[in-house]
Amino acid sequence: MELKINVIDAFTDATFKGNPAAVIITENWLSVELMQSIAVENNLSETAFVKKIDSQHYEIRWFSPITEIEFCGHATLAASFVIFAKSNHLKSIDFFAKAVGNLSVTEMDNGYIQMSFPNRQPKVVDDIPLALLNGLSIKPVEVLLNDQAYFVVYEQEADVKNVMPDIELLKQLAPFDIVVTAKSSEYDFISRYFWPANGGYEDPVTGSIHSGLAPYWASKLNKSELIAYQASKRGGKLICSIKGNKVYISGKAVQYLEGKITV
Repeated sequence: MELKINVIDAFTDATFKGNPAAVIITENWLSVELMQSIAVENNLSETAFVKKIDSQHYEIRWFSPITEIEFCGHATLAASFVIFAKSNHLKSIDFFAKAVGNLSVTEMDNGYIQMSFPNRQPKVVDDIPLALLNGLSIKPVEVLLNDQAYFVVYEQEADVKNVMPDIELLKQLAPFDIVVTAKSSEYDFISRYFWPANGGYEDPVTGSIHSGLAPYWASKLNKSELIAYQASKRGGKLICSIKGNKVYISGKAVQYLEGKITV
């Protein structure tokens, strides 16, 4: 069986930056075992599998090389980029994902793709796990938690850039991942994302976690429109907007690869 595959660099306007994701669009779901095997072979943060319902409606699933992921923003951006590129008349599409429900996506006139995510604002953790405290080289100012990850807040953005994780210790926090964040001088806030239990060492740019980061920093900075930067080696810029129970995450994307795989 041959399948069309696209690899897209998401949350960037330049190849080799942002976060690469593979996108495979099918008429029917492949088996879970096959989807996981393809994700392992691709060895990217995520491979998005998209099932077409009609021209504007799709179901989406995301697989890291380790496991199926409940919610992934950069691969949703990548999948949207592929669909919009192949259907020039479309300006909006809707995805359905079991864990997070409906995700609306709009192609903006300025070249950005805007995604509508649920507001997943984290809550303060009083009893901080020792694996978290000992698993990061810099102690946090505050720790919060949502359905996806522990949020480690630092006083200085230099702490975010310089912190060293102990991956084996952080793996004990499964099923939760870890995001470290601080206010930024150039942007509104920056972050880095470690996910040893679900994907690997460090994710280049993580759209989904900004559905928690953006509401947190919106309340701290008293503003609803924010510019974020994920300070990984590849790096990525995200535009965030909070409107009630929705968080709108916008980014750009570029094509890296278009081809076929044989399975």
